[in-house]
Amino acid sequence: MALRRWEPWDFDIFPEIESLHEEIDRLFTDFLSPRRRRGKEPMIWQPRVDLYETENDVILKAELPGIDKKDLEVTVTEDSVHIKGEKKEETEVKKENYYRKEISFGKFERIIPLPVEVEPDKADAKFEKGILEIKIPKKEEAKKKVKKIEL
Repeated sequence: MALRRWEPWDFDIFPEIESLHEEIDRLFTDFLSPRRRRGKEPMIWQPRVDLYETENDVILKAELPGIDKKDLEVTVTEDSVHIKGEKKEETEVKKENYYRKEISFGKFERIIPLPVEVEPDKADAKFEKGILEIKIPKKEEAKKKVKKIEL
């Protein structure tokens, strides 16, 4: 039996490694980044997003629970989506009565790069039950760049 050098491309492990990488990033984002500043300044937080494409469109969904539509600003360019807004703290309770305070609030801003060029002027968005969904048609050139490879 001959020994063979291990090459990472010999195995189909890349999806698992990428998934692990995303979970580690999320862990650091969720637990280290949202630091409460001194005083009454709100926590810093980032909405979670799903980004995928269909044959004709790029779809972005963002979790924005507790945010009013009027406190949200969305901009679409040919290569990114910019989501900006503020989640306001709803209640004022004396600090000595608090046992736990985990609900994040405050201003946020997130720029999500898109996988292909899109037509921003044809973007459509809806905001229901705390989920922002943006559907953006791909440029014709982006649709043509897909090439099926025969094996």
